Amino acid sequence: MYTLEKFEEASEIVQNITSETKLIYSRYFSEQTGNKVYFKPENMQNTGAYKVRGNYYKLSKMSAADKEKGVITASAGNHALGIAYAAKKLSVDVTIVMPATMPLSKVHKVENYGANVILNGNCFEESYEYASRLAKEKDMPFIHPFNDLEVSIGNGTIAMEIFKELPTVDYILVPAGGGGLLAGVATLVRMLNPKIKVIGVQPSGANCIQESLRRGEPVMLDRISTIADGVAVKAPGEALFPYIKENVDDIITVEDHELIVAFVDLVENHRIIAENAGLLTIAALRHLDIKNKKVVSIISGGNMDIITLSSTVQHGLAMKDRVFTVSILLPDMPGELVKVATIISELKGNVIELEHNQFVSVNRNDAVELKITMEAYGTQHKNKIFEELVKKGYRPKIV
Repeated sequence: MYTLEKFEEASEIVQNITSETKLIYSRYFSEQTGNKVYFKPENMQNTGAYKVRGNYYKLSKMSAADKEKGVITASAGNHALGIAYAAKKLSVDVTIVMPATMPLSKVHKVENYGANVILNGNCFEESYEYASRLAKEKDMPFIHPFNDLEVSIGNGTIAMEIFKELPTVDYILVPAGGGGLLAGVATLVRMLNPKIKVIGVQPSGANCIQESLRRGEPVMLDRISTIADGVAVKAPGEALFPYIKENVDDIITVEDHELIVAFVDLVENHRIIAENAGLLTIAALRHLDIKNKKVVSIISGGNMDIITLSSTVQHGLAMKDRVFTVSILLPDMPGELVKVATIISELKGNVIELEHNQFVSVNRNDAVELKITMEAYGTQHKNKIFEELVKKGYRPKIV
């Protein structure tokens, strides 16, 4: 059972391992939404995510006999880092089953904390099944990534810190996968001040909690599809669902493309890097139909690999019309390329890449295809360049 005493105990215990993640006021998102927006930057934890809270509290509460056996779990990312780090601090042996598809960089990070990593399965569910069998065979305590009340209590200490720093908060937005963070935060908030609204945020392609609340009981989604792999869970934790049902005010879902735009906005305006699951609450800010409220968005983690980061930046700039490509057919005559370049230059467009193809047609009037990729300041600037090209007699097409 969740109790205020347990949350208070957990808040004291997790201070032994957590970094201080004070609220960050966002002028940019406040102006964009008409609310006072603050971030709770759990991406700044030592392991890059909030997960270390629940894991450390869970291991701290275990008996000496269970600690002696060592613990086992399954994870596809942040849970592995959190429990490996917590186990190292408490001198507990930990075995973590991870999907064989995991990037080696993540595997090495977990191993560097002293964990025994077993690669088995092609997805979290398969790794989870294998870890559960090993736990029974070897008589080792199994630590569930989210469906565990003590883990959830440890995670919920985030709410205690938010409340102490901003007691007049009106809304708290919480990323949600299986509900381990959401249940803890929402339940503690109800104990501290039931007037505060707690909103869970899920990807539209992995909205198991939203669907479960709609049906009134935990349900298993047939399939999930989202770039927010940290919350890509088919079903909520059954032990947690009653608390979610009782204490969560609403669930918002966001599309994957919104996460990409949120990433660019967050990096440009705050120099903060968050993983896709951590960006859920940032993207959800524009879905809130409220004004003049104090809103805290929990950024749950920031463990994004470099390749994904690079791809996200490129797609984000394109979605915000900061980078775009036009195709123009030109006469095969000297000086035509200069004319187009001059138009773009005068409007302060910055050419990134240019492809000049003379073999698209035998008609010399439309014989050259010019593809130009350029930078712009945004949609208005892009449209201005496009309109000027049309005005000068060209027939540009957005590629």
